[in-house]
Amino acid sequence: MTGHTMGNYVLAIDQGTTSSRAIIFDRDQKIVAVGQQEFTQHFPKSGWVEHDPEDIWSSVVATCRDAIGKARIKPSDIAAIGITNQRETTLMWDRETGKCVHRAIVWQDRRTSDFCAKLKQAGYEKSFSAKTGLLLDPYFSGTKVSWLLDNVKGLRKKAEAGRIAFGTIDSFLIWRLTGGASHVTDATNASRTLMFNIRTNKWDASLLKVLDVPANVLPDVLDCSADFGVTDPSILGAAIPVMGVAGDQQAATIGNACFKPGMMKSTYGTGCFALLNTGTDMVRSKNRLLTTIAYRLDGKTTYALEGSIFMAGATVQWLRDEMGFLKAASDSGAMAARADPEQDVYLVPAFTGLGAPHWDADARGAIFGLTRASGPNELAHAALEAVCYQTHDLLAAMQKDWKSETARKTVLRVDGGMVASDWTMQRLADMLNAPVDRPEVLETTALGAAWLAASRVGLWPNASGFAKSWALDQRFKPKMKQAVRQRKIAGWTDAVRRTLS
Repeated sequence: MTGHTMGNYVLAIDQGTTSSRAIIFDRDQKIVAVGQQEFTQHFPKSGWVEHDPEDIWSSVVATCRDAIGKARIKPSDIAAIGITNQRETTLMWDRETGKCVHRAIVWQDRRTSDFCAKLKQAGYEKSFSAKTGLLLDPYFSGTKVSWLLDNVKGLRKKAEAGRIAFGTIDSFLIWRLTGGASHVTDATNASRTLMFNIRTNKWDASLLKVLDVPANVLPDVLDCSADFGVTDPSILGAAIPVMGVAGDQQAATIGNACFKPGMMKSTYGTGCFALLNTGTDMVRSKNRLLTTIAYRLDGKTTYALEGSIFMAGATVQWLRDEMGFLKAASDSGAMAARADPEQDVYLVPAFTGLGAPHWDADARGAIFGLTRASGPNELAHAALEAVCYQTHDLLAAMQKDWKSETARKTVLRVDGGMVASDWTMQRLADMLNAPVDRPEVLETTALGAAWLAASRVGLWPNASGFAKSWALDQRFKPKMKQAVRQRKIAGWTDAVRRTLS
């Protein structure tokens, strides 16, 4: 980095499912400015979800410029860029023109359900699971790539001729930011593709063969903190190095400083994703959880068990947008607090199937326990409780899988939009019968991406220094009586059982 005078700021690009955000942090890890822009969701058929790659790109550039403007700094004051992204969302583009061959197929998309079922019937799930830590589910990128190669006219031929690149969102953004100079990804995003062997840290030739994906479309895989390339000065106004990349859930794990085995974080956004750091232990789940790479730093891989819940904040959005029961998502906590405590209403949010530990793609949402007295307050209560119950199911499955003493003493660190609700966090602690810690900085996903980049260029401290600076806003301790908790969880378990396909 000779000749580059070191800036005092780091830019985190947080490219999410419904919006793109750019956050500028200073040397002291404080947020200086934020740019945010929502973009259109496309639902071409039932169960299909797509994004326009140009919407993603233009929203990222616009929010970065916006944040730089609001921060009143020069682009050259930025020492490094960190990127975090919605994972598994799949893009393919022409290497010559940089144009995508199709809309991005989003992680929520279910179009490859039949293909996944075929692969399972053919007995492939075991080897996929052993090598990637994942299940054969439409959620992951591999079957989406396969679908594109089979369904976009002439694409397979071009791909075999080396003219096509595949990437998750991070790769696509880096390709564009560097003017096509870098076709790279990081270990966490690679670990979500169904094509990457997380033990050997390499793309797996035999899995590629099963999926019928040519190896030449794949990006190079780097550590989470690495030299990913330098931005073309025409885009943001300076040549800025991209130094950190991690998928959103892994970035939140890092941002919550969950660097020690046994530490767990749960992010409550559109969906809910819980990661338990298992250190160098690649724990094989017997309870349909995923084994994934938490992060890879200095060539050393740290693993995690992950459980995904597809609908968390999205259930509250449904009550707001489709049902019209609340004006703002933030009203849900107050409504839940006003609900009739005598009513046991359960909402199983299987709108797009159920995630871990059930993995039932065909289950659909259901509400149980309605009476004539049930109204919007009871449904808000049930929606928020559903998030707590689902987290309970994940933690129970994790503790079964990882028999270590460390897993028993879990403290949960939380982040994401829903954790601002004290009611929800208290109920979460009650259902888990474990303390829930809410940090001061709720932008943990962006913070994690920023740390990967800023620590690499020496602007921020290393992992242990960063962990010391993690600050608690509030700890929620369980208060519910054991008998009440057990009764409520039994009711939930019964509701889920009735929902499974």
